[in-house]
Amino acid sequence: MAEEVLLLGWWGSPFSRRVEMALKLKGIEYKYIEEDLTNKSPSLLKYNPVHKKVPVLVHNGKPVVESLVILEYIDETWKDHPILPKDPYERAHARFWANSIAGFKACCWGEEKEREKAKEEAFEKLQFLENELKEKRFFGGENIGLVDITGNIIGYWLGVFEEASGVKLLTREKFPKLCNWADEFVSVSAIKENLPPRDKLIATLRRRFGGANASK
Repeated sequence: MAEEVLLLGWWGSPFSRRVEMALKLKGIEYKYIEEDLTNKSPSLLKYNPVHKKVPVLVHNGKPVVESLVILEYIDETWKDHPILPKDPYERAHARFWANSIAGFKACCWGEEKEREKAKEEAFEKLQFLENELKEKRFFGGENIGLVDITGNIIGYWLGVFEEASGVKLLTREKFPKLCNWADEFVSVSAIKENLPPRDKLIATLRRRFGGANASK
């Protein structure tokens, strides 16, 4: 019996796209279902009744929700091209950084006081990640791992947020290693093929949040 793998997602979501990246890296065949987040489908409400959010991975009829949970499920279910280290300590270390990145806020919109506070927190987190990279090509070493995939929000989406809002966070002067990592990350075919069109995403963000209140 052939395995059935479905992914419910939204084209512009870094959370949906990181699941697609993992599936592509592992060579897993799947069917993608695009969700209208303004008119959520019966399937989304059925498979994720608690949060009613994407992404949702449905494997042989069984739903798995939350992008980080999905990524670990994928790695445990399909063993080829592992995205988590075998060593328990290294696995714990990767989970820590993946969870840290998952809470990253771009601080590009909102009230000025809130933006400034979020900006300080974002700079601090970026500096920690800059230090963590050391001289490695990827956070996972020579190969893309869990932290890299979770870091798609910094490697690609952050630049989109910056352009849409006028706020600049990730500069080569302040974060040269992170910038080099981002360039390497988006050049990998399995990643590049699963990035949303930049112009379309910028336009969508500007329509949703506007650009007039962005800080300089």
